[in-house]
Amino acid sequence: MRLTRADLIALDQRWTARFNRASRNHFWCGFFTQISRLGNGRFWYVFLAALLATGGHAAYRPAAQMVVVGVVGLLVYKLLKRATSRPRPFMRSDAIHRAADVLDEYSFPSGHTLHAVSFTTIALAYYPFLAGLLIPFTLLVAASRPVLGLHYPSDVLAGAIIGALLATLSFLVF
Repeated sequence: MRLTRADLIALDQRWTARFNRASRNHFWCGFFTQISRLGNGRFWYVFLAALLATGGHAAYRPAAQMVVVGVVGLLVYKLLKRATSRPRPFMRSDAIHRAADVLDEYSFPSGHTLHAVSFTTIALAYYPFLAGLLIPFTLLVAASRPVLGLHYPSDVLAGAIIGALLATLSFLVF
């Protein structure tokens, strides 16, 4: 059986609606809203500050690498959002509830996921002992996007792939 573009869009829509059901529960909506806010940069800013405050000179390289990848990731994701102009899930379906504010109009790719994956990949290359903190946080950030009705799973997957690629390529530069 071959899936058509329409089949893939419908599948993406159904999975988003499934994830989004969690946002109708007050606890889960609040939980994922907070995770999303932290993933919007706050967590990473505090992480970088703590890294620089506790890591001495050895922290300069990973911190600089994360900052450069963060800026490049921002440019890439903004370019892709403008180029694809994919409406957010809640804009296309009444079955999907917008449970949080959006930063911009378009959904592809997930910038939250792109940055969480790229920063986590870089941080774990230098500090593997942080995996128990960073991997669950990154997974929660990624999950928060369709739960809140802001992204399709394919947006999240694309953000994760782009973030991993940018982080991997950054090791060639740093």
